[in-house]
Amino acid sequence: MKELSITSDEALSLDELPKRAVILGGGYIAVEFASIWNGMGVSVDLFFRKELPLSLIKPPSIVLKGAFKSMPRLSAQLLPNYSVLLAKAYALLKRGFDDEMRAVVARNLEARGINLHPRTNLSELVRADDGIKVITDHGEELMADVVLFATGRAPNTKRLNLDVVGVELDKMGAVKVDEYSRTNIPSIWAVGDVTNRMNLTPVALMEGTCFAKTVFGGQPSKPDYRDVPCAVFCIPTLSVVGLSEEQAIDQAEGDILVFTSSFNPMKNTISGRQEKTVMKLVVDAETDKVLGASMCGPDAPEIMQGIAVALKCGATKAQFDSTVGIHPSAAEEFVTMRSVTRRIAAGSKPKTNL
Repeated sequence: MKELSITSDEALSLDELPKRAVILGGGYIAVEFASIWNGMGVSVDLFFRKELPLSLIKPPSIVLKGAFKSMPRLSAQLLPNYSVLLAKAYALLKRGFDDEMRAVVARNLEARGINLHPRTNLSELVRADDGIKVITDHGEELMADVVLFATGRAPNTKRLNLDVVGVELDKMGAVKVDEYSRTNIPSIWAVGDVTNRMNLTPVALMEGTCFAKTVFGGQPSKPDYRDVPCAVFCIPTLSVVGLSEEQAIDQAEGDILVFTSSFNPMKNTISGRQEKTVMKLVVDAETDKVLGASMCGPDAPEIMQGIAVALKCGATKAQFDSTVGIHPSAAEEFVTMRSVTRRIAAGSKPKTNL
């Protein structure tokens, strides 16, 4: 099927705008291109394997041996405990989006005219006179002018010939590094997507900064992957920082408080678009610490960047509540959510209002 499909690289250099597009994938790239093409008048069908897009992503190769110990380089003594340390690293770094917010994104995509095909894969692509015939694993058929595969990427290490110098790679081809980004060869370090830890551009910049401080500044520094904000630039945008409700319940030792707000932005009131902004705070009931924040709506990334600073500083819900809001703005909702939407007892399963 590769001969009849493209990746996001080719999608940015098409000779002409397609009229019908099929996208396979449920991650950042798939959802973003679906929104882009839909906004340009293209008929878009989005296929993904899960019930909702933006499902939980567990990095297949997080090799941070000694991630919870203070040590400047790989240590042979830690190898027997590798599986335990790797499991801890998974818990810290796994990327995923709150189920409630994923449902909001799905509703918004459908409301804008994007055809969603959950729990569906593509089984065959056939060249035809009027385009590409797409056949799904359910036997459905449809025609497209372009088929975009957005199902993830592998680390681009093959051409580096790292095996010549003995740098260790994992099964995916990612460079194995310790908590300071050093490989098993003391003079070789690696940062960014090639290590397949948290594949975000600002995270790569953080890793590079820590490397420079460690090697050239005399300040041993480890990248801190806690409370890293991120955004999906669908329309409207989704942005999150900290733990999702599901992650908070999984990791917390006590009860979790969930605060939510849903409203129609003023710009939508004027235009008549029935597309609500949804905001959410996840709070530790015992300590009052805000564990996570999510927003789906206009300007979500701009707002979430400021919320990320608060979470990084360990802000509590009481501190959010004592902050004066800017009126009229969407952002003020984050400091005026007073009523608890739901309380989840320790050991319970998430109960979202989907």
